[in-house]
Amino acid sequence: MREIKPGRYRHYKGNDYQVIGLATHSETEETLVVYYPLYGNRDLWVRPLAMFAETVEKEGEVIPRFAWVGE
Repeated sequence: MREIKPGRYRHYKGNDYQVIGLATHSETEETLVVYYPLYGNRDLWVRPLAMFAETVEKEGEVIPRFAWVGE
């Protein structure tokens, strides 16, 4: 699994998100990514690390679901 560090990420559909960091689910101990969209109301969201770091296929190309943009 690739490293997820705080910073700006671009979702494969085009929107940017700010990752705050990682959290641990209190019941399952699953690692979650804490982030918010850089548009709209900017509510906090969490997504399982495995899902955040996975790849998707877009127009025949395998790309990351969220790609690192920078700090």
